[in-house]
Amino acid sequence: MERHQLKFRELPGLYAIARLASDASVPDWATKGDFTSITRTADELSIVCPAGNLPQDVPAPHRWICLKLEGPFPFSQTGILLSFIDPLSTNGIPIFAVATYDTDYVLIQEEFVGAALDLLHGAGHERISKR
Repeated sequence: MERHQLKFRELPGLYAIARLASDASVPDWATKGDFTSITRTADELSIVCPAGNLPQDVPAPHRWICLKLEGPFPFSQTGILLSFIDPLSTNGIPIFAVATYDTDYVLIQEEFVGAALDLLHGAGHERISKR
């Protein structure tokens, strides 16, 4: 596997990942913030949003930080996300990945942040200042 050394930044604040019924309407709270992701499948409506947006009656047991890989990455460039998450997965760090047209985002559970950032640095990835 070709190893890519990537630059990434941490988006401010904590995030939540919620699962709603597949036929649920997209709630207004899910669309607010600098980064949100809404994905509907036949099985679920998945929402990633700032944790502060989440109503108390919507279960989301973990809080996450969100790392933005500095793209854009051309579709022809393979192994980008794998290079980033491999040191995490081989060390038991749970992640949730979201891809957009231009870049990738990796969410890491809050309690694993210190270890994850150390592993990413050790793999040659560079954390740049928060925006």
